[in-house]
Amino acid sequence: MFSTEIGKESLHDFTSPAFKTAFEFLKRKDLAELEEGWIDLDNGVRASVQHYDSINAEDGSFESHEKLIDVQYVIEGKEYCLVCKRDGLTVKTPYSVDNDITFYNETEKYSSVLLLPGDFIVLGPEDVHKPRVKVDNNEPVKKIVLKVPVEGV
Repeated sequence: MFSTEIGKESLHDFTSPAFKTAFEFLKRKDLAELEEGWIDLDNGVRASVQHYDSINAEDGSFESHEKLIDVQYVIEGKEYCLVCKRDGLTVKTPYSVDNDITFYNETEKYSSVLLLPGDFIVLGPEDVHKPRVKVDNNEPVKKIVLKVPVEGV
């Protein structure tokens, strides 16, 4: 999400109205009580409330998006989100305009980000990711994925 080069600015404006909408939503006190499904918010932001069991890493797929930034926030449970760059990856399923998603073949070059209740990760178009990966055992997870429009797209 952020450049690793000193002096470079972030690729995205986290003070934009869309990000403000997303982060304000995450301050709600009733997140754990929300029903599974989509919630339309202001500034083109949508929230997907999800309940699922975490998966074995080999059962997931690396993915990326072009027009939407994911803010993935864990409410209950825990999981790894595997993250890597697109460089050197091969496409498994070409970009779907309707679903704003590309799937990639497996890679061994990735980082694992542990997400515990209250943690979130911001994933831009430059961030290929595989969410929902189990930590110790497959377990129930409740998560909100906010879809924030990329500015200028």
